Amino acid sequence: MPYVNIRITREGATAEQKAALIKGATQLLVDVLGKNPATTVVVIDEVETDNWGIGGESITVRRQQGK
Repeated sequence: MPYVNIRITREGATAEQKAALIKGATQLLVDVLGKNPATTVVVIDEVETDNWGIGGESITVRRQQGK
């Protein structure tokens, strides 16, 4: 049973976009590894930008600075 965990920042991904991510990740495992889509699990975690950092700064701060 494949398990895929997608983490994105919580910035308004629509239900349709998330559905497309789930469908696309599932199909990728089918196409590349021959996995059964019925047993493929895809979880999307949405993380607040204050809780996601790069280079010692939160995404919130980086975006405010135009990085």
